[in-house]
Amino acid sequence: MVHEQLGADDVLAAAEAAAPAESVDVVARTLRHRLGASAVSFLFVDILGRRMVRVTEGAMARRGRSAQQIPLAGSDYEQVLRTQRLTRATDGEGRERVLAPVTNRGDTLGVLELTLPHAGPDAMEQIRRTARALAYVIVTNRRFTDLYHWGRRTTPVTLAAEIQHQLLPSPTGCDAPQFSLAAALVPAESVGGDTYDYSLDEDTLHVSVTDAMGHDINAALLATVVVNASRGARRDGCDLAEQALRTHRAMLAHGRGALTTGQLLRVALDGGGALLVNAGHPWPLRLRADAVEEIGLDVNLPFGVPSPVPYRVQEVELRPGDRLVFYTDGMRERRAGRVDLPALVRETAALHPREAVQALTTAVADASGGRLQDDATVLCLDWHGPDDAHPSG
Repeated sequence: MVHEQLGADDVLAAAEAAAPAESVDVVARTLRHRLGASAVSFLFVDILGRRMVRVTEGAMARRGRSAQQIPLAGSDYEQVLRTQRLTRATDGEGRERVLAPVTNRGDTLGVLELTLPHAGPDAMEQIRRTARALAYVIVTNRRFTDLYHWGRRTTPVTLAAEIQHQLLPSPTGCDAPQFSLAAALVPAESVGGDTYDYSLDEDTLHVSVTDAMGHDINAALLATVVVNASRGARRDGCDLAEQALRTHRAMLAHGRGALTTGQLLRVALDGGGALLVNAGHPWPLRLRADAVEEIGLDVNLPFGVPSPVPYRVQEVELRPGDRLVFYTDGMRERRAGRVDLPALVRETAALHPREAVQALTTAVADASGGRLQDDATVLCLDWHGPDDAHPSG
């Protein structure tokens, strides 16, 4: 049980007993009663990572109404998500406003916000534990209700975009002792078929970035074939070469002219190295110390293009402290030509990957006037090194 694992009390016990769509309501009511809070709400990070969407009690009953949206940039919420620390401040009437990050394994879900008469050490610890455990409750319950999907939508979602986002991992990032990873996808006006994927095994991190040809529903359907062929091979225990081959065969079976560029990466968590297949995709960038360089790789043809040459599995050198940045060609679209990606990767070196990918995609979207002609996708991987070399995580 979550409350047993995290040492939380009746707040979490009540949330676990509630219906999935009511867990936020239950947490809010229980915190108001227990701490005397006059207001409790949960704020989601929206699907583009640019706004916070406030969800208060009874949110599901008011789905037809517009939820409050707050720009993330420069806000107190951004600071909480950046630092992953509780903050509190006193308002003009002597009440205290407490903000707590709600995060699960590096996936920043949002912020728990309370207004209460006084936030002493005991109350702050209770809020900290509740926010931490609420993340687990949300991760579990979002499989059973649309509340959490609805809460993240600040713009209309087309059918193609619906398909595309359902292909992506639910968490946009992951923190582990050996690495930190985050990804961001900004869809074009007509979805371009970008996807990213990752999975963590006991000894291996699996990563992919793909870009299906075309736009709208056809690109989304092609991306569905690509992602599921790749995942199926991975879950069958295939090595990287076989995973690439199965993905390629799925493209061939889908029909003439179906093609997808992409990169498949596997990183051994014990420091044994990283392997990569490059199927016609832009070279990744590597930040090492203060230098950013493209990793020059042999490039196979895209998945779906007949070729007598088998997919080549190549070694990628990774040292502790390295940052790898994978992206799709939408990041270099014509109207965003003035964005110097290597320079921006260097400028954001001190940021966590979740902040870096937002900075990169935002720069491209802004340079394009918010009207991307192709999806812009970035995946950022920081390699810390084997766990035994970093016992503190």
